[in-house]
Amino acid sequence: MNARPNDHLAIAVAQLNPTVGDIVGNAEKARRARAQAAADGADLVAFSELFISGYPPEDLVLKPALQATCRAKIEELTRETADGGPAMLIGTPWVEDGKLYNAVVLLDGGRIAAVRFKVNLPN
Repeated sequence: MNARPNDHLAIAVAQLNPTVGDIVGNAEKARRARAQAAADGADLVAFSELFISGYPPEDLVLKPALQATCRAKIEELTRETADGGPAMLIGTPWVEDGKLYNAVVLLDGGRIAAVRFKVNLPN
C-alpha cells in the first residue's frame, strides 16, 4: 500500500505497442507494466483500446478462436489482480450474449469489476 491520502488516485498509463494477434505476448506486456505500476505505487494501470488482441485487429477479431483466447487471457489476468496490486483497465474483444464488442474491462481484487462497450465505432 502507498502512503498517499485516501482522496488521491495514482494512475499509470501503459503506452505500449501490442502486437496484433499475439495475445500471449500482449498479456505478458500487461503483466510487466502492472508490476512496474505496482513498484511505482499506482492504484490503477490503464492500457489502450483492444490491447489484448493488438490494434487494429481487422477481420482477425471475427475469429471465434481469437475471441476465446482473448477471454481466457483476460480471465487469467483477472485472477492475478487478487494479489492486492494495482487494478487493470484493459481493452479487449468481448463476446456477450452472442454479440462481439470492443470493450474495456476493469480487473480488480481477483474479479472483473466492470465491463464497458465502445459505443461510437468509426466504421
